[in-house]
Amino acid sequence: MLPDLASLRVMQAWNLPESPGQFVWGEVPDPQAGPGQVRVKVRASALNHMDLWLTTGLPKPPSFPHVPGNDVAGVVETLGEGVTRFAIGDEVVINTALVPESALERGLDSVLDPKMRLLGEHCWGGHGEFCVVAAHQLEFKPKNRTWAEVASYPVCTTTAWRLLRRARLAPGETVLITGIGGGVATAAMQLALHLGARVFVTSRDPAKRARAVELGAEGAFDSKGPYPISADVVVDSIGPATWEYSVRTLRHGGRMCVCGGTSGPKVELNLPRLFFKQLDILGASCGSQEEFRYVTSLMEEGLPVVLDEILPLSEFPRALDRLRTASQLGKVVLEHPE
Repeated sequence: MLPDLASLRVMQAWNLPESPGQFVWGEVPDPQAGPGQVRVKVRASALNHMDLWLTTGLPKPPSFPHVPGNDVAGVVETLGEGVTRFAIGDEVVINTALVPESALERGLDSVLDPKMRLLGEHCWGGHGEFCVVAAHQLEFKPKNRTWAEVASYPVCTTTAWRLLRRARLAPGETVLITGIGGGVATAAMQLALHLGARVFVTSRDPAKRARAVELGAEGAFDSKGPYPISADVVVDSIGPATWEYSVRTLRHGGRMCVCGGTSGPKVELNLPRLFFKQLDILGASCGSQEEFRYVTSLMEEGLPVVLDEILPLSEFPRALDRLRTASQLGKVVLEHPE
């Protein structure tokens, strides 16, 4: 799963020399494709909070230097021995959840394999010239979509789809999405609207609330609560700061979908409310190859994505600052030189 770094060749990449620490631009060993692997010339990569967390040492990369970047799309540059599905020059996008090929037999639950690793966390990611992964992690780039659009969806839209699929979201049901602005929250809004749900969102930022309504949300509330609706499904990425109001919003038989905890790692759970209201609590981070393939098909059919800003790869530090201040609504994407 890790690229072969034995070659003396080098590439240019944003990399972390140590952690805690700061990213620097410079030469790192050039990863080569081994058996069953594909080397991709990166055309676009997108930011995630993982890029910030790595600089704090939580999580700490397995080795240094470390190249970040969870969301990656590009062009096949080299094929490892035994790769037959792809050809040099194919335009592709990479699933962030890396698993052994044998895990694909688990279908929708391949992401639950104990050996699952995240691109850009446990191994080198895409904020550099090249990225090497196993061929079974690739899907063909959706037609008629830009590189920036394609790089925006592997983490957030796949995670959102896995949550909403497991939550059995049906047309006409009501969804509350907390903390609109983040990648998964924004993708969940677009997917819920696509599925025919009524969508409401929360944010501390009046401008983000207004923008969400422009994008199709039926209503938007201040995240400090309370929220004047009843919901079948809540998609929460905030955690303890909004948990009580979010759970109170759920109807009997409601489903709480958790994809983050920006306000902290621990919440209090009222057990009688859980069992008397017969609530489900679901969590997800990324998704299976089968789910990723389905989301890729939705992208090809025209599923909207929300891009906050598109910057050149050289402006990665500026992009990090935008993420750090939670200023974005949608994905911040880096375009790479051809």
